[in-house]
Amino acid sequence: MKLSKTPLPGVLIVEPTAFGDDRGWFMESFTEPKWLAALEAAGEPLPRRFVQDNHSCSQRGVLRGLHYQLPPHAQGKLVRVVKGRAWDVAVDIREGSPHFGQWLGLELNTENRRQLWIPEGFAHGFVALEDDTHFLYKTTDTYAKDCEGAIRWDDPQLAIAWPDTGVAPRLAPKDAAAPLLAHARVFQ
Repeated sequence: MKLSKTPLPGVLIVEPTAFGDDRGWFMESFTEPKWLAALEAAGEPLPRRFVQDNHSCSQRGVLRGLHYQLPPHAQGKLVRVVKGRAWDVAVDIREGSPHFGQWLGLELNTENRRQLWIPEGFAHGFVALEDDTHFLYKTTDTYAKDCEGAIRWDDPQLAIAWPDTGVAPRLAPKDAAAPLLAHARVFQ
């Protein structure tokens, strides 16, 4: 497993090792001892254990986010795409952080097998770049409605450069009505 740091401290690109031959390939998508050892070797803080796995399927143009949970049920997320392609985004929403309001985006897909580690204190979202995109993610806490938060995907303050999917973004009503970062509850 290879971890690569990003311009957003704490957000990491995770590249599992895949072993392939003429039959196909195999990889360990997650092994806790290797995960913790890689974080420690990279000088990164060790997160709480993963307690929930989620799986979504989206059609091209479906945009989910920007979502997060506040304490006491804040979530770190390890995200990946197992079928299709998605453009994934993490936004620093830690009040007082020198990177507050900054974002990182990258493509996750079946071929590159990349994962993204998004620690607590970041909002997260993605847009499906093709039909039947399957997105899996592990979380360090369970869903808690009273702790959930969202920020508008098209907040001009964030100016996220979402890719053109060829169709208008398809949003859940709560995502379409999410507040701008300036009016959202954030990490203190």
